[in-house]
Order: sequence, then C-alpha cells, then structure tokens
Amino acid sequence: MPKHYRPPGKKKEGNAARYITRSQAVKSLQVSLSLFRKLCILKGIFPREPKKKVKGNHHTYYHLKDIMFLKHEPLLEKFREMRAYEKKVKKAMSKKNRDLAERLLTRKPTYTLDMLIRERYPTFIDALRDLDDCLSMVHLFAALPAVEREKIEVKRVHNCRRLSHEWQAYISRTHKLRKTFISVKGIYYQAEVEGQKITWLTPHALQQVLPVDVDFKVMLTFLEFYETLLAFVNFRIYHSINVKYPPILDPRLEALAADLYALSRYFDANTTAPTVESQAVSSYGSNGQVEDKPAGAKLAESELRLAQLQHQLPSNEPGALMHLVEDAAGKDEDDEEVKECKNLFKNKKFFLSREVPRESLLFVIPAFGGVVSWEGEGAPFGESDQSITYQIVDRTMQGHRFLSREYVQPQWVFDCINARVILPTEEYMVGRVPPPHLSPFVDNEAEGYVPEYAETINRLQAAARKEILPILGVGKEDLDDPQNLLVEGIIDRAEAIEAAEKKRKMSILQKQYHDELKIELQGVQYSSVSNATKQNSVEDTEAGGESLPDFQQIAEDAANISKVVMPRKKRRLYEAMQIGKERKRADIGLLKERKRKIDEAKKSE
Repeated sequence: MPKHYRPPGKKKEGNAARYITRSQAVKSLQVSLSLFRKLCILKGIFPREPKKKVKGNHHTYYHLKDIMFLKHEPLLEKFREMRAYEKKVKKAMSKKNRDLAERLLTRKPTYTLDMLIRERYPTFIDALRDLDDCLSMVHLFAALPAVEREKIEVKRVHNCRRLSHEWQAYISRTHKLRKTFISVKGIYYQAEVEGQKITWLTPHALQQVLPVDVDFKVMLTFLEFYETLLAFVNFRIYHSINVKYPPILDPRLEALAADLYALSRYFDANTTAPTVESQAVSSYGSNGQVEDKPAGAKLAESELRLAQLQHQLPSNEPGALMHLVEDAAGKDEDDEEVKECKNLFKNKKFFLSREVPRESLLFVIPAFGGVVSWEGEGAPFGESDQSITYQIVDRTMQGHRFLSREYVQPQWVFDCINARVILPTEEYMVGRVPPPHLSPFVDNEAEGYVPEYAETINRLQAAARKEILPILGVGKEDLDDPQNLLVEGIIDRAEAIEAAEKKRKMSILQKQYHDELKIELQGVQYSSVSNATKQNSVEDTEAGGESLPDFQQIAEDAANISKVVMPRKKRRLYEAMQIGKERKRADIGLLKERKRKIDEAKKSE
C-alpha cells in the first residue's frame, strides 16, 4: 500500500480540511472567475498562506470558512438574477422582439452595498481606520478621463469628484488638516478625524494617460465599494456638524472648475435670494443613484448651510443664510491643535495665479484660516483688491506689481502648513530656487540626520513660541539648568555657557556609570570591566593622557557572546536588524557627503 494512500470516504484533516484552492472555490460556488473575484473584493476576503500547501505552491489558497461565508451571501443570488436577466434581454434582441426587450429593460435588477458597509465596519471608527485607500482611489478616479474602452463612465468620474469635494469641504471647514507634502506621485494629505489619522494621495492636476498593463475592471470593483463607503462617511461627518447631506453643487461654478467653491452657491447671481429656484438640481436618490428634480424646485437647506460653512455668502446678505443649529467650530474650541491650524493664515488673503495648483491651494488655505481667490469668473474678489496680502505665482511676473502684497511660490504655503509658522518669504520669491521641501512624515531625530533647513525651521518655531533654543550639551528638561536661568535673567550668556560646560562634564560621568551598568546587564562580569578600565588607565597614564575605557569594544564583545548562544531564528532576525541599521547609517553618510559637496560648490562659486 502506498505511504500516502487515503481510503475513499475518509475525513480530511489539517490544512487539507481548512484551506481550499481558488479553482475549487469557483467550482463550489458555481460562478465565473471574474464574479468570484468581485465577490471577494466586496466582502473583503483575501487569499491565505497555509503552512503546508497540500496542492502545491502554484495554487492560490482560501480559507474554507471564507468560502462558506461567500456561499450564503445574498449578493450571490442577486448576481445570478442579473445574469439570467441579461440572457433574457439578449434572447429577446436576437429574436427581434422589441416590446419584450423594452419591458425587460425597465425591470433591470439592481443591488446596493449598504449591508456590506455595516457588516465590514460595525462602528464609525472602523470605517475611518480603513479610509486611506478609499480616499486615494476616489481622488484618483476623480482626475481620470472617462474612457469607454475601460468602462470608466462619465457618471462615475463626476460622482468621484463630488465625493472628494464633499470630503475636502468638511476637512477644510472644520480645520482637520494636519500635514501635506508634494511628491512626484502626487500630493499627500493627512487629516485627523475623531482621533484617527487619515492619509491619502491625490494626483497632480495634469492630463492623465491610462496605462495598458492595469486591470481597470478590478479597480472599478474596488471603486464601487469605496464610493459607497465614502458616501456613508460623508453622511456621518456632515450630520455631526448638523448639516444636511448631500449638499447641492452649483453647476455654473462647477463648470468653471471652481472646485470646492462650487459647493453651496446659488445657481445664478441674478436670482432672487429668499426664494431661489433652480432649473435642474442634481442630487442623490434613496438608492444612491443620481436623480433630476423638476424645474422650479427650491434650493435645499443644506446648500445654504454649506454656503455659510464655506464662507462664500456674505453674512449681511438678506435671506441668503439660514439658521445653523450648531456651528462646527464650537465643538473644537478647546482643542489647541485646531486653534493653531485655524489661526495660521488668519486675517490673510491669498490670490492664486492661473499657473499654480489651484485645486490643492483652494483646499489647504481655508483649512488653516486663510481667505483665497483666483483668476477667473466666479472668484470672490479680483486681483486688484488692495487687501490681498500674498499672491501665489509660479512664473516670472509680467505687468503691474502691487507693493502692498508679497509674491511667493506655492511651496511656501505647504512649508508654512507643515511648520505651523509663517516662514520668511525671501527664499520663496519668484525666480529663486526655493529651499528643500521637507517631508513632515519623516522623523529626523529617529532617522539620525537633521537637514540644515529643518534646523532653521526649528529656530523659527522656537522664536514664534518665544522660546530660546537649548545651549549645547544641556536639555530643556533639566531642573535649574542655565537655559532657565538665562531666560529669567538671573545670569548672563557667559555664565550660562560656563555652567553648561560643567553640566556637560557631569553628564559624561553619568553616562559612563550607565554604560557600566548596561554592560553588566548584558552578562559581562564586573571583573572584566574593571580590568579593562585599569588597563586603559595604566596605558593612558604611561602616555601621559586621560581618557575613558573602551566601553564600545566591551559592549561589542558582550554582544558577540550573546549572539553565539542565540537560537538560529532569533539570530537571523538580529542580523537582519543590524543590516537595516547599517543601511540607514550608509544613507545618512551619503546625505552628509552630498551636503558637503554642495557647500564646497557654493564656496567655489
């Protein structure tokens, strides 16, 4: 009898009972491969990696419980109904029975993903934690062109733009934006909503070329789920500030690419304010589809409320504003971070030239308390407004220049946001090469390398907070340190430096004591440490100098001894960690070498 012979009818055990291949799963569900993939994406089911692959390494495995989970999914029956319906329509069209085909087309079965959202995200915090990819995907398709070949419909693109603008309007109005960074891939944003940090990527406002090696069918399936998820999230966050959802877009401003400012504006400036009537207001129906309201319908309350949130309607305009139940800013009045973001560009007016990334600046400037306008029809104020403090330009200025404002490059706005201070504009003037655009997502202290411009920003931040940077060798956390005495005016600068030097020597002795304790904890006997100390002291005495024992060599010897007795698995993990540290040190050395060469080149010039 063969060694692996299993009698027929014997129950499977182990991995063979818990895992199933993709082909077996498709056969069990009796669906096509594309439909199986779509169900897995919508339900959030992904392949698993069993410890022992029974069918071989060339198969994709799924957990049997996940497949049984799909087997009882109501969507599966809906997809079968839709497939049977398509066959009936095709059969009627082939028989040229137009009456039957038209009747069938009016009874097309539909489905919604509402229950899947509630199933996958039981709480609102769960939805916020999984919103990064959702926002990146929606913003991506909002910038893509409608291509019939890839089944990217115009309606999907417009819906993505609408959802992304609604999200940005909330983040901008409630001052939830925290970080932003311009990269080659696009513009990164990070917001904080209900304690959750949400990071997403938006593409640059350029003409997008669709690659041929991307499966847009899979991406559209993800987008279908993400559209429903973002609509639920927008509904919740708008109601959290007592604003009705969905808002009504002004098609005139939307056609002019006014973006966020298209939210909650009147259809025409000449219409009567108290009883404004529209021609055709587009809004969401109960099934999530776009519906057309009849002509003459009154603008909804949400339009006027969001108009107030966007600061687009003057407060003294009669009949323009409706009563807002509770202002969103009132909730976060005690939040220091919200206050800081709200007051960064307070009482500052910006004007955007036509060549700058307008959509991004219209989002980030109001999020930090600024007022912004642009060049074009529908703008709140024109270029000749004397109250403008900054004009954002990205090319050589031609024509009249106003002496009452400063002309800066777009990078200045993003650097001010990340630093949370108003940076000097000299380095960002038109025609100059701006300073390095530092990423706020990188911890310079953890990386071990602080760029020169980051140190400049730290000094500006300390000056804005009316702090004095620590003296070399002394930390701000020390009690009665020269830093505090200097600030209080008890001692002068020379005495502070002398006291700092004494404190630095004391810290060296304390470090030596802690190093000895650390070496003892690593398993090195105190006798070897003392012998090494004595030997070094004897050598130093003969040489006529004073130095500390080579604790680094002792620590390396202790680490080598502990590495020998490590298990193989832990030793490999330790070696991988050391390789990563060496790679990081090499990168830091490369950055320092580049900085040195740049400084030498500047001196030679």
